[in-house]
Amino acid sequence: MNVMKWKKYGRIFDPTNRAPFMMSYAQNPNALEADDRLRIFFTCRGEKSSTGFISQTAYADFEKEPPFKLIEVASNPVMTLGGPGDFDEFGIMPGSVISVPESNEVWMYYVGWTRMVSVPYKWQVGLAISEDGGKSFRRYSRGPILGGETFDPYLQACPRVWRFGPHDWLMYYNSGTEWNTIDNKMESVYLTRKAISCDGINWSREEPLIIPTKVESECQTSASLFRTQDRWAMLFSYRYGLDFRNRDKGYRIGLIHSDDRENWRRDDDVFGINVSDSGWDSEMLCYPHVFDLNSKKHVLYCGNYFGRDGFGIAELIEN
Repeated sequence: MNVMKWKKYGRIFDPTNRAPFMMSYAQNPNALEADDRLRIFFTCRGEKSSTGFISQTAYADFEKEPPFKLIEVASNPVMTLGGPGDFDEFGIMPGSVISVPESNEVWMYYVGWTRMVSVPYKWQVGLAISEDGGKSFRRYSRGPILGGETFDPYLQACPRVWRFGPHDWLMYYNSGTEWNTIDNKMESVYLTRKAISCDGINWSREEPLIIPTKVESECQTSASLFRTQDRWAMLFSYRYGLDFRNRDKGYRIGLIHSDDRENWRRDDDVFGINVSDSGWDSEMLCYPHVFDLNSKKHVLYCGNYFGRDGFGIAELIEN
């Protein structure tokens, strides 16, 4: 594949000190186009409590033309956290937001966070449904739609979902493969697996891992599938599994491509965007989401500190 060329519009959203539940972070941005605006969902955090951060999902609305002027920011999270013992008691992070036109609904596949003792957290995949265009969501079920099973026991997270037809749904998601002890702290390792469904609710997952690894104890997240140059391509973020909270080993965005969506080749240099020399994305690039807008492909992505300071957007101008 030829190296992609992008026009970067820079950071378009900074979550800092916007509300008690939104003091920092705008992780995992996901775009949903409406008639008069672009609605972008993301995970934010309030002040850190004695037991840690709480992650909640909100949205910000933007104009649909560059420079993507901010219109409005949600005044409340789009759904409430789960109750005691629920899989989403301590965090809700969007993975995909899908329009379901036949029922006039928006479906949000999300990661639910709960806290553990021997390891710091557990992630599982939930589904929530909106009947007001994404302003508010209700749970499809109290429990996850994708949790641990025989070959996938640890973590299930960042569900990226595509619907190719009424009975043809595809998901790529993070699957936890192991836990490592680093400086007396447990750190997870997670890679990318595939699941398929005929209704978007009941999923059959496949055991083989999708993306070849490149760096030591590699972690992968936020797989984003799209078509380019007459083939399939997928962006994803990856990092080292050890000593990764820095510029050298922190998140970057990688790329794989395929003719048949089954046999993938990794070619990270094709993506064409790297960290900036300075500023909000000078140490990390993470959580890409590719989407079509105005007949052009765009990518949302986060920067330093795992999206602490917001997200930016770029437009594909040559591939």
